[in-house]
Amino acid sequence: MNDPTRPLRRLVYTWFDAMQEATAIPFIMRTTISTVALTALLANLATAAPAYSAHTDRIPQTAKDEYYISFGPRPYYIIQNMTESPLKQKLESCENGPFGITTWSIGHRGGGTLMIPEESVESTMAGARMGAGILECDVAFTSDLGLVCRHSICDLHTTTDILLRPELAKKCHTPFTPANATNAANALCCTSDITKAEFMSLCAKMDGSNSSAKTPQDYQHGVPFFRTELYDTCAQPMSLDSYITLVDSLPGYRNFTPELKTPPAQVPMPFKGSYTQAQYARDFIQTFINHGIDPSRVWSQSFTPADVYLWLNEYPAFGNQAVFLDQDGDVASNWTTAVNRLPALKASGVNIISPPINYLLAVAADNKTIVPSDYAITAKKAGLDIIAWSFERSGPLTRVKADNDYYYTSVANAVHYDGQLYEVLDIMGRQIGIKGMFADWSATVTYYANCMGLKGPGNN
Repeated sequence: MNDPTRPLRRLVYTWFDAMQEATAIPFIMRTTISTVALTALLANLATAAPAYSAHTDRIPQTAKDEYYISFGPRPYYIIQNMTESPLKQKLESCENGPFGITTWSIGHRGGGTLMIPEESVESTMAGARMGAGILECDVAFTSDLGLVCRHSICDLHTTTDILLRPELAKKCHTPFTPANATNAANALCCTSDITKAEFMSLCAKMDGSNSSAKTPQDYQHGVPFFRTELYDTCAQPMSLDSYITLVDSLPGYRNFTPELKTPPAQVPMPFKGSYTQAQYARDFIQTFINHGIDPSRVWSQSFTPADVYLWLNEYPAFGNQAVFLDQDGDVASNWTTAVNRLPALKASGVNIISPPINYLLAVAADNKTIVPSDYAITAKKAGLDIIAWSFERSGPLTRVKADNDYYYTSVANAVHYDGQLYEVLDIMGRQIGIKGMFADWSATVTYYANCMGLKGPGNN
């Protein structure tokens, strides 16, 4: 959604400059190292805990009229990696802009998640700097029923430094257990194990764990190879309140897409015997009402149909653009049912469906051409808007088949190199006509959306 009274400034410097300005940490290019050096490095990492320092408040106090979005080299790298085609020529023609903030680009877990700890102030500010017009907070609850931003209610052991805080680690649902000859290292720490204040005292870290760890310090490692720990220096977690304040303070009229996380089996509902899923869903919406946020700026998400229908019935201004997250087709035997129910979802009042990328893509009979899937075609015919997830969540596309990468399972035989990222995005953007794309690195999607003139949710 664009505010015509607040001009969007253009790209004038690189991502490196932006990161130096925001964090005062220079960008360091990694060089190729030998296998021996890599082995030595990993050995050192296995015995040294990350040196987290206390986080500082990086939330901007006032919105600035001038705000420069920044992409850095990644969109250009992908374009250079493409085979010659009209699409490549079109993307090359946009290399110098003009570029602006776009709601077609949605910051997944903040939007800087590829390199910066997810669900943090730093990731959100990075996604905003890369032009994401909508920014995400996954909402979980704490033991005192505070609402906080975390992708899973029970992921604190891999996304924060809670295991390095003895006074909090002892509250974990499953305390740390070291690896032994027969079992991997194990822990389970939930937002519901601690208070909101305790949660806000944690350092957010890059998601990962070391299954062979003998100590909590060793357990902190294990970040996927294609991500980085360069910015893993005690990122600042967010409550739902502080997320709203942050996003509302950013220039460019940014919008919100909170997701109500469904509690896992380890956190049975009603929580503590009285806190119901319905009340959780109401508190979630009420927080935006308390902040005076217009419902047209909020795309609430849930995988649980009852949440979406509660919003439609009790908060229709919010429910009208609630997003039903769909993963019911993950089991092959459920695929046909997941496709066939799409018209019924629309008839029941759902307006926006949000499946993973692999639901929207298929491979043609030639086993090499990527085309819209039956799911995508059926959703469009039913009149459903589509928002897809999540771009830049995978590693190099050369590995998606060997690694059985989730997001490309339906097209693994046709995906072989990184230049195809924009080919895949273009099928969803212009052939299918999705309304927006979640991304772990917002620059990639913002560049494409600007080049193609695509408008996101709220810009019909």
